[in-house]
Amino acid sequence: MKVFSTSIKEKLKRLDFVIIGCAVGMTALSVLTLYGAKDNYAYGQRMFIIQSFAALLGLVCMVIISLIDYDALITKFWIPIIVLSVALIGAVLVLGDKTENQTLYISIGPLNLQVSEFVKSLFILSFAKHLDLLKEKINNPHSLVMLAAHAGLIIGMMLITGDLGSTLVFMAIAAFMLFAAGLSLWYYVGIAGALIIATPYIWPHLSEYQQMRILCGFDPEIDPMRYGYQSLRSREAISAGGFWGAGIMGGSEYLNIPVATTDFLFSVMCEKLGFFGALVYIILMCTMIFRIVRIARTARKDAGAFICVGVAAILITQTTENMGMCLAMLPVIGITMPFISYGGSSMLAIYCALGLVQSVRLHNEKYFFEREDA
Repeated sequence: MKVFSTSIKEKLKRLDFVIIGCAVGMTALSVLTLYGAKDNYAYGQRMFIIQSFAALLGLVCMVIISLIDYDALITKFWIPIIVLSVALIGAVLVLGDKTENQTLYISIGPLNLQVSEFVKSLFILSFAKHLDLLKEKINNPHSLVMLAAHAGLIIGMMLITGDLGSTLVFMAIAAFMLFAAGLSLWYYVGIAGALIIATPYIWPHLSEYQQMRILCGFDPEIDPMRYGYQSLRSREAISAGGFWGAGIMGGSEYLNIPVATTDFLFSVMCEKLGFFGALVYIILMCTMIFRIVRIARTARKDAGAFICVGVAAILITQTTENMGMCLAMLPVIGITMPFISYGGSSMLAIYCALGLVQSVRLHNEKYFFEREDA
């Protein structure tokens, strides 16, 4: 029995304001950091304005997306969503700007659009529906072949762009969502074993650049003046911040970090706001992930739960990897810190992903007197 239409006002009351508060809090840390550093960068004022505008636009987009019934959307359009995802990555390959053997952006006037950030949400939507259709036979080899083809198409195209960071995030999204759908742990053990066995054969075929990136990720002292330089300068900036930091307008070690405002803005924040600022960010992020998982557990439909798990995978993977990069503990592979790293595409896209989570929450009570698998 369907409920009578609910007003937009009533729907908005059901938004998870804890998630919104966490997002705004982390964004504030990013904007404050950029404001404190703006006088030391050529386009510092512009970066501060773009980041602030992207966050405001992201909040609006999150609310609009939350009002869309995710279930109706993926039921009718999950195949077109796959086609759109492929088309967007294809557009990057054909029209994108190449930098250091990577094709990451499409330039639209003065703006650089990083398409992969938005494709993450599209992939989560289509993959959630695909999992929902095959969940009863998730461990059947035929089902796995279909799901592997779906994920492999997107991941393979991302590999061609050369964006290793985003490729690993897509792999993590697929792995988390498959686990949530009930994929046997033996498959994960088998894949891990195969990778270990294959490593000695794959390693010689990697370029020197790729090998050094990996080795210096775990021990930057191997090449402190080249491949390990960025990580070491980042770690020094974090150490210089101490517990309370040098203040919003203070600090100087971060000026030695190449391209600090994107992947390494967390290090700049740590020098300015100290361990205390980093702790605030970690608490806000953990709270957000906890709330998203909670929404997944209470979702009316399995597809909604899978969507929430996919968004949580983005946050967990990118936060862990970026923090490891900044602490010189993991390879530098070009992954942004959610809500912190500078980038209009990154900021806008992560708010859009939160909109999907909010949609699951808002449409959790669509029917009365009806119990559905969740």
